[in-house]
Amino acid sequence: MSLFKKIFSKDSTEDAAKKKEILDKGLEKSSSSFFNKLSKAVAGKTKVDDEVLDNLEEVLIASDVGVDTTLKIIDRIEERVAKDKYFGTDELNNILREEIAALLALTNVGNETEFSIPEGKKPYVIMVVGVNGVGKTTTIGKLASQFKKQGLKVILGAADTFRAAAIDQLQIWADRVDVPMVRQDMGSDPASVAFDTIQSAVSQDADVVIIDTAGRLHNKVNLMNELTKIKRVMQKISPNVPDEVLLVLDGSTGQNAFEQAKQFTKATEVTSLAITKLDGTAKGGVVIGISDQFQIPVKYIGVGEGIDDLQVFNKMEFVDSFFK
Repeated sequence: MSLFKKIFSKDSTEDAAKKKEILDKGLEKSSSSFFNKLSKAVAGKTKVDDEVLDNLEEVLIASDVGVDTTLKIIDRIEERVAKDKYFGTDELNNILREEIAALLALTNVGNETEFSIPEGKKPYVIMVVGVNGVGKTTTIGKLASQFKKQGLKVILGAADTFRAAAIDQLQIWADRVDVPMVRQDMGSDPASVAFDTIQSAVSQDADVVIIDTAGRLHNKVNLMNELTKIKRVMQKISPNVPDEVLLVLDGSTGQNAFEQAKQFTKATEVTSLAITKLDGTAKGGVVIGISDQFQIPVKYIGVGEGIDDLQVFNKMEFVDSFFK
């Protein structure tokens, strides 16, 4: 049995139902806010006309879907209503659901429901980037916990050496999850920490390495140089690493998350996204916009504070919960 099949088979129907319930609850504010605005946009209307489309455009932008993605959705709806008659909000809901699902499908391939790593990659190295305060360290800890539950050996690397608090926070998570962590003193060379972590992972036959990096954006040139150096030094031990560069974004910041994604994609090659803090905010539409704008798959979403509330992003379940 392949590693993926072994991991995937552990996801029972009961667990899947529980995760969907958590996702529904986490997106409740986003869904409620969206439909309240949508109801006002179509109030008293029996068909989609220019006024409804203008109102719908405002609703999508106000829901943090983003201007470019909103215009794309509006164009698609215009094409459809030119062919079909519109008589009620239920039909518009269905059209919106279908078009948003289609947009997400362009970037987010497949319907993953469980944490897994590709076969033939050992150790599988994930370099995590993102500004301070977005939930980066928490995401790393929760990822480590999920991978460990799948029977994988995980090692963390504290390469954010510019803040003592960052190292200490990651150590707390390493202790909580009971996985080893490689660290050096504050002010040490981040690339040196990454090198030691990969070296330790190889010697211990670890399956997954997760490297934390500094969350600074004040100087993009320095950020780019630092991330490039970390990659180059790690590759002295294992060519072609990291296997994944995961950008963590705080979904509750709405449009600010777009700006962070723009800056980090300029600084390094981001291959996947984790969007956190979607619970307790009405800005869940940011997932749709960021996925479409940057054409980078959303791999994980955070929908609660619990250790199990980091979920693998499933586009169809997300759309279903958003339109609950």
